[in-house]
Amino acid sequence: MEIKGKIKSIDETKEYGSNGFTKRDLVLTTDEQYPQNILVEFVQDKCDVLNTYNVGEEVKIGINIKGREWSNKDNQVKYFNSIQGWFIEKVNGVSDNDTQITGNPPPPKNNDDLPF
Repeated sequence: MEIKGKIKSIDETKEYGSNGFTKRDLVLTTDEQYPQNILVEFVQDKCDVLNTYNVGEEVKIGINIKGREWSNKDNQVKYFNSIQGWFIEKVNGVSDNDTQITGNPPPPKNNDDLPF
């Protein structure tokens, strides 16, 4: 799945426990009639992909939705969801191969080789 929007905030990388688990949170504000602020977690080696992004940039994020079950001491079952990012790219970035993003028209076609 993918979601698009504007970066509202990017947290610093945090380490949890003694096993070296790292996580970095990004809040994305969607661009729709009723904008939503979506928390996306980047974990382990994916934390560093956020180093080149800034608040206010429009991005597209590839996500996985994770769910888990937890039972409290009274055996009441609770369910939790999280959204993990696995890639991110700028929506308004410049690409040599994508004329739609740069806004430049495609080069003119040579009509000299038409068969008619």
